Amino acid sequence: MSHTSVIADRLQALREAMRREGVDAYMVPSADPHLSEYLPAHWKGREWLSNFTGSVGTFIATQHFAGVWTDGRYFTQAETELAGTSVQLMKIPSGASVLYIDWLAETMQSGQTVAVDGAVLGLAIARQLEQALSAKGAKLRTDADLLNQVWKDRPALPDAPVFEHKPPHATRSRAGKLADLRAAMAKQGATHHVISTLDDIAWLFNLRGADVSFNPIFLAHAIVDAQGATLFVLEGKVPADVQASLERDGVKLAPYSQAASALAALPQDAVLLLDPRRLTFGTRQAVPQGVKVVEAINPTTFAKSRKNEDEAAHVRATMEQDGAALCEFFAALEKTLADAQRAPLTEVDIDTRITAARARRPGFVSPSFATIAGFRANGAIMHYRAAPDACSVIEGDGLLLIDSGGQYVGGTTDITRVMPVGRITAEHRRDFTLVLKGMMALSAARFPRGTRGPMLDAIARAPIWAEGIDYGHGTGHGVGFFLNVHEGPQVVSPSAMPEPHTAMEPGMITSIEPGIYRPGKWGIRIENLVLNVPAQETEFGEFLRFETLTLCPIDTRCIEPSLLRADEVQWLNAYHATVLERLRSHVSGDALAWLEERTKPL
Repeated sequence: MSHTSVIADRLQALREAMRREGVDAYMVPSADPHLSEYLPAHWKGREWLSNFTGSVGTFIATQHFAGVWTDGRYFTQAETELAGTSVQLMKIPSGASVLYIDWLAETMQSGQTVAVDGAVLGLAIARQLEQALSAKGAKLRTDADLLNQVWKDRPALPDAPVFEHKPPHATRSRAGKLADLRAAMAKQGATHHVISTLDDIAWLFNLRGADVSFNPIFLAHAIVDAQGATLFVLEGKVPADVQASLERDGVKLAPYSQAASALAALPQDAVLLLDPRRLTFGTRQAVPQGVKVVEAINPTTFAKSRKNEDEAAHVRATMEQDGAALCEFFAALEKTLADAQRAPLTEVDIDTRITAARARRPGFVSPSFATIAGFRANGAIMHYRAAPDACSVIEGDGLLLIDSGGQYVGGTTDITRVMPVGRITAEHRRDFTLVLKGMMALSAARFPRGTRGPMLDAIARAPIWAEGIDYGHGTGHGVGFFLNVHEGPQVVSPSAMPEPHTAMEPGMITSIEPGIYRPGKWGIRIENLVLNVPAQETEFGEFLRFETLTLCPIDTRCIEPSLLRADEVQWLNAYHATVLERLRSHVSGDALAWLEERTKPL
C-alpha cells in the first residue's frame, strides 16, 4: 500500500473520531510531555498522520483540511514527503513560529472546538491558543488524545535502562547540584520545583539514558523540595545500584505515571517554581488551585549551560578524538573518490563511514543527530536526510556538505564541513568564501558579558548580506555536555527575542554555522563549536571572546583567496596550525598525510 493511501486512511479515521467527540479541529504538535526536540516513537503522531518526518512542525486537521506548519529549514523536505497525501504544507516565515494559532483563530467560528492533547501542549503555547480562540468564541479542549483512538499499533514507551554519568567526566556531584538548585529555589521563595525537560533532569541527577534518538536522556519528571527529590521514571528502567546511589543523595523513585498525582497532592502552603516554556499545559493543570506558583526559567537550564573548567577540559579532549576520527574519515573518502574502479558511493554511505570512524574512538556513545550528507542540490536542503531508496551517488563535479556529530562521555560534538568533488566553479568558491568570512567574523568577535545571543547573529551575516545573500536558519545554538546537541538558554538567531535568559555567559558552548543555499544547485555551511571565555576587563566591564573548540581542517580548495582580508587569512592559518598541533599525535598514515596537506597555510 502506498504512503498516499495509508495517510488517507489515517486521516479518515481521525475525522471519524473528531465527529464522535464533537471536535472541529484537531492539532498535533511535534512534542511529548517533556517538550523534547527529538521524540520517542510513541509521540510521533504528527509524522504518523502526515508522513512529514522533520523535527519541527504542527499538524492541524478539520473535516475538509489537513496541513503541517513548518519553517524554511524543512520546506523542500516537506514538499517531497507531503506530495500526494492531501496534507498541505503551510510555510512559516522567519520569526512567525506560531502562525498556526493565527490560522486557527481566523478559521474557527463561535461555538466550535479545537482539541489537542494537553499532555504534550506547551504551557506558553496553550495560553496563546486559548486567548486567540476565546476572542472568536471558540473553545480549546485539552482532554482528548484522539491519537489513542485511531493509532491502533501505537508504539509503547521506550524501556532502555538508565545509567550513571560518573567521574571523571561527571565533574559536579549530584548532591552539589541539588544543593545549588535548592539555593536558587530559595531565592525565588519556592519550596518545591517541578522539572519535565529531560536534559535538565539528566544533568541534575548525573544520569543518562537512551530513550530518545541521538540524545542520551530518559523519560522522567522530577519534583525537588527542600529536603529531598522524587524522580518519576518508568518502572524497571533504573538498576538497583543506581537506585541505591540516588537514595544516598535523598532521591526517591516513583512510577512515571504518578507525576501528575504527586503535583496534585502538594500541600496548600507550597510555593511551586515552574518554567512555563519548559512545561506542558497538562502538567500545569495538575497543580492545585491554592498552591502559589512562581514562574521562572529552570535554574538547571542556566547551570548546565555554563560548563566548568573540568568539563571544558573534557570537551577539548573529546574534540581531539572527534577531529582525529574526521581526519581518518576524510582521508579515506578522498582516496575512495579518486579510485576510478570503485563501486558507487552514496550519501547514505557517508553516514555509515563517518559513524564508523567515530565509533573507533574512545568514549564514543552514538551520533548526536542524524548525519546530513548532501551532494550538489541536496546540500541546499538544510535538514536533508539521505535514505537508501532516495539518495544521490557522489560522482562527477560538485560540493558535498556533511553536517555530523557525536555523543561522547566527555562531550557532544557538532561540525559541518564542505568538500569539493571533481571540479568546482568560481561561483562555488565565492559562496564558500563568503560563508567562511561570516564564520570567522563571529569567531573572532569580542563582546560584553551578558550580551544577548540573538544580537550577535548579524556579525556572521554581515559579509553575506553585503553581497545581497541571506540564509534561513539561526547562526548558532547551545550544545550540551554529553547531552542534547541543541540546548538553551543561549541562541544566536534573528528569529529569537533578545530576552535576558539568552545572555552570553562564560562556559557556554555554542555553534557558529552560517550558510548559503541555492535551491536546485548547492548548499554551503561551515560550522564550529566555540566556548565563551573571558577576554578582558576594562572600565566598561567584562568582555568575552570565543575559544574555537572544533578541530578539523576547512577545505582551502573551496576558497577564493582574493576575497579574504589579511586578518582573515591570518585567522584561518592560525586555526589550521592549532588543528595540526592538536591532532597530529592522534593519527597516522593516510590520515596524518591528509591532515598535514589540508592544514597548509594560505
